[in-house]
Amino acid sequence: MSDPGAGRGLGGLLASAALARAFTLTVFGAVFGAVAIERIAGIVTYATIVVGLCVVAIAMLAARRREISFLRLVPTTLVLFVGWAFASIFWSSDSTRSFWGWVTLVGVALLAVTIGHVRDTLQTVRALGDVMRVVLSISLGLEILSGILLDMPLRFLGIEGDIASLGPIQGVFGTRNLLGFAAVLALITFLVEYRTQSVRPGVSLFSVVLGGVVAVLSDSPTVVVLAASVGVAAGALAIVRHATPQNRTTLQWIFGSILAVGLVAAYIARHPIIAWIGAGSDFSTRANLWASILVYQRMKPVQGWGWFGPWAEGELPFWAVNFSAGQTHASALNAYFDVLLQLGWVGLVLFLVFGGFAFIRAWLVASERRSIIYAWTPLILVALLVDSMFESFTLSGFGWLLLVLCAVRAGQSRSWRDRFDGVEDGEPELPHVDGTSHR
Repeated sequence: MSDPGAGRGLGGLLASAALARAFTLTVFGAVFGAVAIERIAGIVTYATIVVGLCVVAIAMLAARRREISFLRLVPTTLVLFVGWAFASIFWSSDSTRSFWGWVTLVGVALLAVTIGHVRDTLQTVRALGDVMRVVLSISLGLEILSGILLDMPLRFLGIEGDIASLGPIQGVFGTRNLLGFAAVLALITFLVEYRTQSVRPGVSLFSVVLGGVVAVLSDSPTVVVLAASVGVAAGALAIVRHATPQNRTTLQWIFGSILAVGLVAAYIARHPIIAWIGAGSDFSTRANLWASILVYQRMKPVQGWGWFGPWAEGELPFWAVNFSAGQTHASALNAYFDVLLQLGWVGLVLFLVFGGFAFIRAWLVASERRSIIYAWTPLILVALLVDSMFESFTLSGFGWLLLVLCAVRAGQSRSWRDRFDGVEDGEPELPHVDGTSHR
């Protein structure tokens, strides 16, 4: 990382650590507050903010070009996925809308790539933790204002004011599921902060309680699944980390086999599981939607209908899918089905390879390094990839931002590029607050 005092003038400012920290906080704040920004000031305001941040991002990368390896700038799997999404513009039903959907995808990815190169993992976790404390506190405060003090909904923010009846609450995220998803990501971040002692104990306690309360009050069925998945992954990772190097590979294969068997068992027992978590109606809605998607996906199985991201109203095949399902949705409620519909089997394979490679790399790094900070990346990826089975949040907004960021982080620490540039680790070893190593 550049010395904050290195250089003078605009170049020195763009390469400074102070600007990198401010940039990271601003990006997280803007992307996690996107729903509130759009509802208060409009989509143009949010788009302007993102465009401005992208300009700053390009300038920062240019200023740091001597310390950033071009080979390590962007994961190859990300380039392939984004490239296929761009190619789909040419067979889309509306090339203009597809193009702007692709630009949005690339813009957020650029912000993630920049953060991945100007901040290390600990700095990223600290920045995300600071932003999530503010965003979740505002969400809970507005719910209390709406549901208890004023006893009236705040329609312009999508807040129904049901906190007095213990939820569901939406906060500044617009829906309970998006709030619950954000709360789980925040809890992972807060717990890693606590384990690394990067914030005061009182702040850690407040953060974890805040995240837990918001997650529970969101009353989102997916929160239970996400919490259980992340908990199991954290336990497995802890066992692997404490194993001897000789036994670690065997344990990795055992846990991989258990995961495969567990996925098959979960699919077979999906109906009892759904009934247990109280998500029967939600799953029924999703099942009808997915059945309709498969009908139209078979019409263009290889290349898909073209990339749009969030569904464009009035465009094929989205209005037809909604008509067939007898419902109105802005996504497939499943990132994998969404990619399959828009980019076909080629796009789905590229997306699975992109997410899978990122997770495997991050998991292996976390299992070999001593510091708990490296556990943040694979645990966040677990939450993102599992949530993708119930929502399409990982294809846009903060879900996509974190997915790309984690992929960049994993690629820096473990990549085929090592054999070309001779770099063993793309992230420097930083001292802990108590003087110990983070590696």
